[in-house]
Amino acid sequence: MRISINGSGRLERPSLPSLVDHMTQAAADGFPTYWLAQTGLVDALTLFAAAADKVPGIELGTAVVPTFTRHPSALASQALTAQAATGGRIVLGIGLNHQPVVEERWGMRWHKPIRHMLDYLDVLQPLMATGKVSHHGEVFTTESESALPTDDPPPIMLAAMGPQMLRIAGRRTAGTILWMVGPRTIADHIAPEITEAAAEVGRPAPRIMCSLPTVVTDDEGKTRDFLGAALKLYGELPSYRAMLDREGAAGPGDVAVAGDEESVRQQLGAIAAAGATEFAAVEVAGDPDTAARTRALLREVDAAPG
Repeated sequence: MRISINGSGRLERPSLPSLVDHMTQAAADGFPTYWLAQTGLVDALTLFAAAADKVPGIELGTAVVPTFTRHPSALASQALTAQAATGGRIVLGIGLNHQPVVEERWGMRWHKPIRHMLDYLDVLQPLMATGKVSHHGEVFTTESESALPTDDPPPIMLAAMGPQMLRIAGRRTAGTILWMVGPRTIADHIAPEITEAAAEVGRPAPRIMCSLPTVVTDDEGKTRDFLGAALKLYGELPSYRAMLDREGAAGPGDVAVAGDEESVRQQLGAIAAAGATEFAAVEVAGDPDTAARTRALLREVDAAPG
């Protein structure tokens, strides 16, 4: 299992120089991928394109771009441009987001979300692959043909947790991007569903990226209590709540990766054994010593054989 860095926790107080510095350090530390959510007013793909020369070699993934706020043709153009600017290092993670956000914050209609995603891919994928699409769907209709800025389209991954979305991810994309999902749920639900779907259509084994809050600490109990309170919202959104219930977890603090070095190694080992192909750490640290300790452990695990 690869170990990567998810910088999304830094978006609460966004500073572009700070984000670029964080990406630069992740690249210097040898991590294979740097992930960033598309939330608030920081545009992840634009940031990746702007920072490409400062972060050589590292893969850059969105975790994830909400589909409701960006037409698939607009996202295709942005993703292809970022792919060209980074020399082919983008992973395009996309997802539906959540009904309360879509309806209450954005004032849009949450209707047939599975049909929405299928139509979205029916526009996005041919545009990114060929520059041409002719699709008349229930949610999206697009007739378009344009020259491509790169002939190397980025792979697409879905924020997929429910059975129907996992099957779409397995049959049509490179894999799934998970948040608030523990090892029991990966082993019993996520990995079997998406792997079987990919195999049915002859696709390669899918990427299964698990991302969780991560901290090396000697006070595991206090840390989990803090994370449970700070991330309480994720325990209330229906899609995450369903995953926590599968895991037997009361709240987000219970699925965080937290504890001393040996404990964190064991927790990461359990996630790998469950079927995750990649773990993206959202580093949680209240002080420089904890930050350094957490990063050192992540580097050690990433560098370990196997």
